[in-house]
Amino acid sequence: MQPMYVLIVIVAYLGMLMFISYLTSRKGTNNDAFFRANRSSKWYVVAFGMIGTSISGVTFISVPGWVSTIDMTYMQMVLGFFSGYLVIAYVLLPLYYRLNLTTIYGYLDTRFGSKSYKTGAWFFLLSKIVGAAARLYLVAFILQSLVFNALGVPFIITVIGIILIIWLYSFKSGIKTIIWTDWLQTLLFITALVLIVWQLATQMGLDFGGVVTAVKESPHSRIFEFDSWSSTQNFFKQFFSGMFITIVMTGLDQDQMQKNLTCKNLKDAQKNVISYGFAFVPMNFLFLSLGVLLLLFAQQNNIMLPEVADQILPMLASEHMGPTVLGIFIVGIVAAAFSSADSALASLTTSYCVDILGMKSSNGSEELEKKNIRTRRITHVVISAVFVVLIMIIHAIGSDSIINVIYTMASYTYGPLLGLYIAGLYTKLKPMDKLVPYIAIAAPILCYGLELLMMHVYNYKMGYEMLLINGGLTVLGLWIISLRNNNTAPSPTSRL
Repeated sequence: MQPMYVLIVIVAYLGMLMFISYLTSRKGTNNDAFFRANRSSKWYVVAFGMIGTSISGVTFISVPGWVSTIDMTYMQMVLGFFSGYLVIAYVLLPLYYRLNLTTIYGYLDTRFGSKSYKTGAWFFLLSKIVGAAARLYLVAFILQSLVFNALGVPFIITVIGIILIIWLYSFKSGIKTIIWTDWLQTLLFITALVLIVWQLATQMGLDFGGVVTAVKESPHSRIFEFDSWSSTQNFFKQFFSGMFITIVMTGLDQDQMQKNLTCKNLKDAQKNVISYGFAFVPMNFLFLSLGVLLLLFAQQNNIMLPEVADQILPMLASEHMGPTVLGIFIVGIVAAAFSSADSALASLTTSYCVDILGMKSSNGSEELEKKNIRTRRITHVVISAVFVVLIMIIHAIGSDSIINVIYTMASYTYGPLLGLYIAGLYTKLKPMDKLVPYIAIAAPILCYGLELLMMHVYNYKMGYEMLLINGGLTVLGLWIISLRNNNTAPSPTSRL
């Protein structure tokens, strides 16, 4: 009964997404609608939907499970996230709007040249497609365990089905549709989160005050760690890593910025970033509180928890908390996962078409517009297929905590982007454009060597501070390959 129950919930939910796709694609299926939603989005609609995009299904599952190993110290990183959103709102967004960009990597073309521009775009494509595949993998694995194994459906068919559904409701109008599907998905996953906490508290016999007391008195409620600098959970390492991770994974990420660039003007875009950045703090605190309650629930009922942290919430929801919680949980993780994956698919398509293929505006030419739409749709299909391949590779490798893998990977792949933008905005460097790709590749390789050296010689495990080192090495490399006329003032568009 459980597999069919879950399947009915999923089908009903997907029906709502297809209906929204139908409504939003009736009046616009051209490339401007797909890439920028005709610059007509309401900032508060975008802001609410961005909460879901930023949270993702991985957060829904991994963050509560993470409490079992690192307590609530993830909040140190979340506080850093908000500081990063301030930088995005008042440093990066004014630049993007002033240059009227379709993709944010066009700035690198203006500042350094075409090779730097392509380098930034390729690093985004690599970072986003692997990160998005990792997020989708976790949800696909859970759905496979709860539903499709019992129905005899192979995992690869489950993955193809999920990607196909996302493609179906996004291929016509892209970001224009996704802004509204994300709004719905954010509403559903926030509702699911609150309802799961409420149902869990009810089963434990706790009212609101009891929940607050239980979380506060739990040994897992520890948030701050100042004692050991060598610890990966040290406050300063977590805070500044969180700030710079937000800057690169949101401010230097076409996926996240594409929605901001659909707002009518800079002021609306800034209100959007600040509002959803602020909402990110209590939202993650609620996820961590859920993690504490899950551990208390398991202890109260003598439940043996799985060793893998990512399996704690799915196991308790499916086996010990009843069909109501299970249905809410399924809607929550699917909504959170789809709100992240659909925008990733649209942004990857946009970046590849505009940044790599050099797609230009049709300027009223029907023939060119038809050609551009055909190219965009082919790209959309190819990237969807790449998603399937990457998810199957991740499935073969496996991981205990997907969210940790994503942040660690971001430290390597987003580091060169961070270095390029720091050098562009805050220095007068004029590196030889043709050598920039080599610097961007060398920096992560050197970082990996440094990480091995620190572990082998000093027994020091590097955390997300690797992102800052990576960006610093990129800036150093750009300085080394800069021309002799470094004192020449940069172009007017290179600084705010």
